[in-house]
Amino acid sequence: MKIIAFAASNHKKSINKQLVAYAAQLLTKSEVELLDLNDYELPLYSQDKEEELGHPQLAKAFLAKITESDGILISFAEHNGSYTVAYKNLFDWCSRIEPKVFQNKPMVLLSTSPGSMGASSVLATAIQSAPYFNGIVKASLSIPSFYDNFDSEKQQLKHQELDEQLKDAVSHLNHLK
Repeated sequence: MKIIAFAASNHKKSINKQLVAYAAQLLTKSEVELLDLNDYELPLYSQDKEEELGHPQLAKAFLAKITESDGILISFAEHNGSYTVAYKNLFDWCSRIEPKVFQNKPMVLLSTSPGSMGASSVLATAIQSAPYFNGIVKASLSIPSFYDNFDSEKQQLKHQELDEQLKDAVSHLNHLK
């Protein structure tokens, strides 16, 4: 089985990248490819840009990664209660090529932030919207207070209960077939 994993952020030092990389290591029964949204940077989507450019190759390449996968693991960063511009823009371009972006793939959705809410607003939005784009959400988890609960040196959760919850969530992708 092949799982694609990425942080819905283009920040090079993203805490969501750290979280998704750790979660990906827990997928012991799958081949995991960690994607970086910086490799899929596109012009700001608009209908005018689409008419001018057509469908960019990078959006097609990202969709191909989804097509070739058996499951998806995403950790969402939250900007002002919503998706990051980098993620939303890539998603918008992809949805113009394939409206059912997630292509009936099972998904585990995560989020984290430095604050006590753990980016739960954007996670709730992602959970609610995924089925409209043929995403099958198997599990989700918000990790609050990232810097209190994650050991950046060891690159792992230090809070045992949260670590068990993460392992349980990710296990839904370990048992796909």
